[in-house]
Amino acid sequence: MGRIAVVTDSNSGITQAEAKELGITVIAMPFYINGTTFYEDVNLTQEQFYQMLAEGGEISTSMPAVGDVTDLWDRLLQEYDEIVHIPMSSGLSSSCETAYMLAQSYEGRVQVVNNQRISVTQRRSVMDAKRLVEKGKSALEIKELLEREKFESSIYIMVDTLKYLKKGGRITPTAAALGTLLRIKPVLQIQGEKLDAFAKARTVKQAKSIMIEAMRNDSKNRFGDASGGNLYIDIAYTYDRDAALILEKEVKEVFQGQQCCINPLSLSVSCHIGPGALAVACSHKFTE
Repeated sequence: MGRIAVVTDSNSGITQAEAKELGITVIAMPFYINGTTFYEDVNLTQEQFYQMLAEGGEISTSMPAVGDVTDLWDRLLQEYDEIVHIPMSSGLSSSCETAYMLAQSYEGRVQVVNNQRISVTQRRSVMDAKRLVEKGKSALEIKELLEREKFESSIYIMVDTLKYLKKGGRITPTAAALGTLLRIKPVLQIQGEKLDAFAKARTVKQAKSIMIEAMRNDSKNRFGDASGGNLYIDIAYTYDRDAALILEKEVKEVFQGQQCCINPLSLSVSCHIGPGALAVACSHKFTE
């Protein structure tokens, strides 16, 4: 059996310390903040990011430099026979398409997985890849299996403030002002390729109920499992873990007996929605 390296990016939410424990490689995503380049979880912590966001810093996302990606692959291929590379969804960034084009010159030794995921659902794909490596699957087999499952996940996100959606041009200033006046808490969804509007709520309580009901509907009607037993269920948040712990209890009341993992939303999502957001996500448990 050939040795296979699993590579992802920090959009998965997997920290550098966790990557070391798991035996995988995480590419730190670059952010430009007030004209300076920072790398997630390398010289940019969650706390620093939210502080600069709160101070009105000019923040933009970018993709890893081409040379950094190929240099990493070249180093890994001195030790491993193949690489499975799992970037964020191609619908949310061009980094996936770029990685795919770069891989064409590696004669099949680098397999780029375009499975339309980000953040906690991307993290689940990485863990699935790791298990498949342990089962002796080739890099191409892992790519094909993960891409088969690419739309078998959902993320629902409650946004606490409209400020950052307005700043990013996702809603108009007029809509943001009206929504703030009415205290609207938008619920967004990520179903594969992009971030879309899903519903509007007037309170955090109502928004959480909408997300949990949406997850229950997905479990029953999309995945054919009302109990959620065949799903991984994740809770995510931006900067407020205590609120996520409360949401976890509410989710467990619906999906009784289910274990939930709690992780921060990736910073690439957070910069568009700001602090105070909560999310519920599910991924169909991988079957060969």
